[in-house]
Amino acid sequence: MSAADTIVIAVFAACGGCVMALAGLTGLRQARRIERTGLRAWALVKPNPGARGEDSPSPRPLLQFSTETGQVVEIGSPVPPTRRRPLHDGDTLLISYDPADPGSIVVYNRERRLLDYGFIAAGTLILLLALVLVSLAAP
Repeated sequence: MSAADTIVIAVFAACGGCVMALAGLTGLRQARRIERTGLRAWALVKPNPGARGEDSPSPRPLLQFSTETGQVVEIGSPVPPTRRRPLHDGDTLLISYDPADPGSIVVYNRERRLLDYGFIAAGTLILLLALVLVSLAAP
Protein backbone atom coordinates (compact mmCIF):
# COMPACT_ATOMS: atom_id res chain seq x y z
CA MET A 1 0.00 0.00 0.00
CA SER A 2 1.40 3.37 -0.98
CA ALA A 3 1.62 6.44 1.22
CA ALA A 4 -1.15 8.11 -0.79
CA ASP A 5 -3.49 5.16 -0.18
CA THR A 6 -2.75 5.28 3.54
CA ILE A 7 -3.48 9.00 3.66
CA VAL A 8 -6.79 8.54 1.83
CA ILE A 9 -7.84 5.81 4.27
CA ALA A 10 -6.76 7.97 7.21
CA VAL A 11 -8.81 10.93 5.92
CA PHE A 12 -11.93 8.77 5.60
CA ALA A 13 -11.33 7.34 9.09
CA ALA A 14 -10.87 10.85 10.50
CA CYS A 15 -14.17 11.95 8.96
CA GLY A 16 -15.94 8.96 10.48
CA GLY A 17 -14.33 9.62 13.85
CA CYS A 18 -15.42 13.24 13.78
CA VAL A 19 -19.01 12.23 12.96
CA MET A 20 -19.05 9.72 15.84
CA ALA A 21 -17.67 12.23 18.34
CA LEU A 22 -20.09 14.93 17.20
CA ALA A 23 -23.04 12.53 17.49
CA GLY A 24 -22.10 11.77 21.09
CA LEU A 25 -21.59 15.44 21.94
CA THR A 26 -24.90 16.39 20.36
CA GLY A 27 -26.77 13.70 22.30
CA LEU A 28 -25.25 14.81 25.60
CA ARG A 29 -25.91 18.47 24.87
CA GLN A 30 -29.54 17.89 23.96
CA ALA A 31 -30.20 15.75 27.06
CA ARG A 32 -28.61 18.35 29.34
CA ARG A 33 -30.54 21.18 27.68
CA ILE A 34 -33.87 19.40 28.09
CA GLU A 35 -33.09 18.53 31.72
CA ARG A 36 -32.11 22.14 32.47
CA THR A 37 -34.79 24.09 30.58
CA GLY A 38 -37.54 21.52 30.01
CA LEU A 39 -40.78 21.07 31.88
CA ARG A 40 -41.43 18.06 34.08
CA ALA A 41 -44.34 15.68 33.70
CA TRP A 42 -45.35 12.17 34.67
CA ALA A 43 -45.59 9.76 31.76
CA LEU A 44 -47.69 6.61 31.66
CA VAL A 45 -46.04 3.50 30.16
CA LYS A 46 -48.28 1.86 27.56
CA PRO A 47 -47.74 -1.21 25.40
CA ASN A 48 -46.60 -0.55 21.87
CA PRO A 49 -49.24 -1.70 19.37
CA GLY A 50 -46.41 -2.56 16.97
CA ALA A 51 -45.63 -5.62 19.13
CA ARG A 52 -46.24 -8.96 17.43
CA GLY A 53 -48.04 -10.86 20.16
CA GLU A 54 -47.21 -11.58 23.78
CA ASP A 55 -44.19 -13.78 23.03
CA SER A 56 -42.33 -10.95 21.32
CA PRO A 57 -42.95 -7.67 23.14
CA SER A 58 -41.77 -4.46 21.55
CA PRO A 59 -38.43 -3.44 23.02
CA ARG A 60 -39.61 0.12 23.61
CA PRO A 61 -43.08 0.82 24.96
CA LEU A 62 -45.01 4.04 24.41
CA LEU A 63 -44.96 6.91 26.90
CA GLN A 64 -48.07 9.09 27.22
CA PHE A 65 -48.07 12.43 29.04
CA SER A 66 -49.86 15.77 29.07
CA THR A 67 -48.04 18.99 28.38
CA GLU A 68 -48.53 22.18 30.34
CA THR A 69 -50.97 23.36 27.65
CA GLY A 70 -53.07 20.19 27.97
CA GLN A 71 -51.84 18.52 24.78
CA VAL A 72 -51.63 14.73 25.15
CA VAL A 73 -48.39 13.37 23.66
CA GLU A 74 -47.69 9.70 23.01
CA ILE A 75 -44.21 8.75 21.83
CA GLY A 76 -41.95 5.73 21.86
CA SER A 77 -39.74 5.49 24.91
CA PRO A 78 -36.27 6.92 24.23
CA VAL A 79 -34.80 4.29 26.56
CA PRO A 80 -35.40 0.56 26.31
CA PRO A 81 -36.48 -1.56 29.28
CA THR A 82 -33.77 -3.61 30.94
CA ARG A 83 -33.90 -6.66 33.19
CA ARG A 84 -32.88 -4.52 36.12
CA ARG A 85 -35.29 -1.70 35.27
CA PRO A 86 -38.23 -3.01 33.22
CA LEU A 87 -40.94 -0.75 31.87
CA HIS A 88 -44.24 -2.44 32.69
CA ASP A 89 -47.60 -1.42 31.28
CA GLY A 90 -49.16 1.10 33.69
CA ASP A 91 -45.90 2.30 35.29
CA THR A 92 -45.31 6.03 35.58
CA LEU A 93 -42.00 7.74 34.89
CA LEU A 94 -40.83 11.25 35.62
CA ILE A 95 -39.77 12.94 32.40
CA SER A 96 -38.64 16.35 31.26
CA TYR A 97 -39.81 17.58 27.85
CA ASP A 98 -38.98 20.48 25.59
CA PRO A 99 -42.04 22.80 25.51
CA ALA A 100 -41.22 23.83 21.93
CA ASP A 101 -40.99 20.18 20.84
CA PRO A 102 -42.83 17.86 23.26
CA GLY A 103 -41.54 14.86 21.33
CA SER A 104 -38.05 15.52 22.74
CA ILE A 105 -37.96 14.05 26.23
CA VAL A 106 -35.48 12.89 28.84
CA VAL A 107 -36.50 10.12 31.23
CA TYR A 108 -35.03 10.84 34.67
CA ASN A 109 -32.47 8.33 35.96
CA ARG A 110 -32.79 6.17 32.85
CA GLU A 111 -30.83 8.04 30.19
CA ARG A 112 -27.97 6.06 28.75
CA ARG A 113 -25.23 8.66 28.80
CA LEU A 114 -22.62 5.92 28.68
CA LEU A 115 -23.60 5.35 25.05
CA ASP A 116 -22.96 9.03 24.20
CA TYR A 117 -19.64 8.96 26.07
CA GLY A 118 -18.78 5.78 24.16
CA PHE A 119 -19.41 7.52 20.83
CA ILE A 120 -17.22 10.44 21.91
CA ALA A 121 -14.40 8.13 23.05
CA ALA A 122 -14.56 5.91 19.97
CA GLY A 123 -14.67 8.87 17.60
CA THR A 124 -11.73 10.53 19.32
CA LEU A 125 -9.74 7.28 19.25
CA ILE A 126 -10.41 6.81 15.52
CA LEU A 127 -9.44 10.42 14.85
CA LEU A 128 -6.17 10.01 16.77
CA LEU A 129 -5.45 6.75 14.94
CA ALA A 130 -6.00 8.51 11.63
CA LEU A 131 -3.59 11.26 12.63
CA VAL A 132 -0.97 8.65 13.53
CA LEU A 133 -1.47 6.95 10.15
CA VAL A 134 -1.02 10.27 8.34
CA SER A 135 2.14 11.08 10.31
CA LEU A 136 3.63 7.63 9.60
CA ALA A 137 2.73 7.77 5.90
CA ALA A 138 4.13 11.25 5.33
CA PRO A 139 7.53 11.16 3.63
